[in-house]
Amino acid sequence: MSPHDFERLVAGVTAQVAGRPLDDSLAAWLNHTWPAGSPTFGELASACRSGVADGWLCNREAGNVRYGRIFKALPDTHGFSVDVVDMQDIAGPHHVHPNGEIDLIMPLTEGATFDGHPAGWCVYGCGSAHRPTVANGRALVLYLLPQGAIEFTRT
Repeated sequence: MSPHDFERLVAGVTAQVAGRPLDDSLAAWLNHTWPAGSPTFGELASACRSGVADGWLCNREAGNVRYGRIFKALPDTHGFSVDVVDMQDIAGPHHVHPNGEIDLIMPLTEGATFDGHPAGWCVYGCGSAHRPTVANGRALVLYLLPQGAIEFTRT
């Protein structure tokens, strides 16, 4: 798996979600269309694990969180930036999603959760905020941010 192959894989997802409202119905659609255990979920999870192992994903670290933006918002990713984080039993920095956020949760430890969500997808709407938290082990989380918009706060 190369970064270019990864971009094409992610673009297959972003093509399907571009222009849709980021809300609970999108989360339900994602979890129905590409649930944990589906071929697409498996391909994305495998690609993320390979990218981390090869050093082109999660190539930065701060506060015991490994992270990295692999793609800025690009036409090829339908205006979404792509970040991947590697977290274990930790809360990350508080931030706001001006345009929303789509997350793919890939536990590396059986039962690990992200903001209380198990393996699968969660969606945060425009203007939402959180302190991203992985509990019960280790997980990779792929973030899709419309126009790459994110605002870190001191909260």
